Amino acid sequence: MTATVLDPTTALVLVDLQKGITALPTAHPAQQIVDRSAALARAFRERGLPVVLVRVTGGAPGRTEGPARGGDVPADWADLVPELGRTDTDIVVTKQQWGAFYGTDLDLQLRRRGVTQIVLAGIATSIGVESTARAAHEHGYHVTVAVDAVTDMDADAHRNSVEKIFPRLGETDTAEAVTALLGSA
Repeated sequence: MTATVLDPTTALVLVDLQKGITALPTAHPAQQIVDRSAALARAFRERGLPVVLVRVTGGAPGRTEGPARGGDVPADWADLVPELGRTDTDIVVTKQQWGAFYGTDLDLQLRRRGVTQIVLAGIATSIGVESTARAAHEHGYHVTVAVDAVTDMDADAHRNSVEKIFPRLGETDTAEAVTALLGSA
């Protein structure tokens, strides 16, 4: 679990840190994930690096064996949590599926800014974060996951992503270690 370097054009991508998702029961306290993510966002903004705030407002079509989200959701369900301190310079991506790349302009937004690496944080580790990490890797980005700034509704799924999947897609480290690397980027 060691991130070695951050490219000079690294972007922070925060996945699904919105009111409806952070209110769900998670393996690790969601507020800790929000706080660490907000600290990362401040550090990236201070260095003039892109911050991407991803939110989900729907779901991909198709049959699944898993339970579908049912019923009405509160009007503010997809609102980003205020702790992230959204600014006018942030890139906001609204998705309709698990990952932040498919069906959005995220890749275009990053490439226009010369981004070569992304740091990921958010909820849920095995769903939105992992799907975005996989797509970023496939698009040729260097990927770093701040593993103490991600959590899942399922502790085993979280552990599998952190221990087995993320090391095959890039590097992992703590939010604090990523922030320290920003000084050398």
